[in-house]
Amino acid sequence: MYEHLTILSGRANPELAREITGYLGIGQGHVDVGNFPDGEICVKLNQNIRGCDVFIIQPTCPPVNENLMELLVMIDACRRASAARITAVIPYFGYARQDRKDSGRVPITSKLIANLIVQAGAHRVLTMDLHAAQIQGFFDVPVDHLYAAPILDKHFSSLGIPREELVIVSPDEGSIKRSLQHLEHLGGSLAIVDKRRANALETKQANLIGGPIQGKTALIFDDMITTAGSICGAVEVVRSHGAKRIYLGASHPVFCGPAIERLQKARVDGIVVTNSCALSPQQRLPNLTIVSVAELLGEAIRRVHRNESVSYLFD
Repeated sequence: MYEHLTILSGRANPELAREITGYLGIGQGHVDVGNFPDGEICVKLNQNIRGCDVFIIQPTCPPVNENLMELLVMIDACRRASAARITAVIPYFGYARQDRKDSGRVPITSKLIANLIVQAGAHRVLTMDLHAAQIQGFFDVPVDHLYAAPILDKHFSSLGIPREELVIVSPDEGSIKRSLQHLEHLGGSLAIVDKRRANALETKQANLIGGPIQGKTALIFDDMITTAGSICGAVEVVRSHGAKRIYLGASHPVFCGPAIERLQKARVDGIVVTNSCALSPQQRLPNLTIVSVAELLGEAIRRVHRNESVSYLFD
């Protein structure tokens, strides 16, 4: 059925890899990934992949540098084992926020990471909800950029919230386009939180544009929740304007630093994220719902392997 297709997984999110291979109905490739006593990463392929179409599933979520290096070493191992094609499947692409020079004497690290992945031997990249879409152009190989919005929207649609009671909230001006896509699928009205950045680590939410939101259900969407400062600030603004219920939706649950503490204090009715990043038991909040992107990624892998179009998956 899938001639010469091999799915390999690093240690960043093995459960997602198992779901993807379950969707495809194939077994996972045999690879040993570990560390030498000094911390160096070691990889050994335990099967012949000569001439195979190899997909390596490895999001670069925290610990970012460890998972990124592991991906690079696995790509190199496959290249030296004479794989016919290597696709790096990176559901969450770390370093995506360093995509431009926003001040003097700083690097464009996203481009550096793209160069490293290509130089290691990747022929193709499959990723999801990049923080900045232009990062696709940083790679000198084809990039398939998928979106989790339809999966998140399907969950919120199942809650049965009447459209006239629904307000889609953008947590900042940069997320307006994403919010408009959710608005198209879910209906309701649009509101935007006016966010002012104090520095690289701190933001301040000021005003709410649009609405009205009094007595309605607010859905606040972002591409990722990292320290949860921005999205929890948006929650406070929305709550102060009289929202009846508040839900958060995000593609990537990065959840680092004070994120869990902030989300616990946020008093939201629900948080919906995908399984692009693996979460520890301590990060699984009582009001957290995780929706799977295994079918989306699995279908993309199937179509890439068969040289079929994947363009409809972009929507």
